[in-house]
Amino acid sequence: MQMSDVKLRLQRVEECATEALQACQAGGPIPPELRTCVSELDRRSHEAMQMMQSQNDEQTISQWVDDLERLGDRAMAACRRAQDTSEPLRSAIQHAHDELSSLKHQLH
Repeated sequence: MQMSDVKLRLQRVEECATEALQACQAGGPIPPELRTCVSELDRRSHEAMQMMQSQNDEQTISQWVDDLERLGDRAMAACRRAQDTSEPLRSAIQHAHDELSSLKHQLH
């Protein structure tokens, strides 16, 4: 997979994570576990994009994607457990999770 493709996919993840964080901040009852997962996914996706600016090592990039995918799994699980999660939040988490899962499988 081309590094430009990986960067584009990570950029989509970053956008979804930011959307999820904004949905968390929009109000409504968000369980602390879900809020923490979304916040961490947003922070780490931004860090991944910064890493991509200087890093072209496939192993390092693959490790970042694996770590992000685990965060996406945690966020999805927390979202499933949460009651009355807003559709924008649920959708943003699902899109980030799907993108990360797909990217992980393409890298491995």
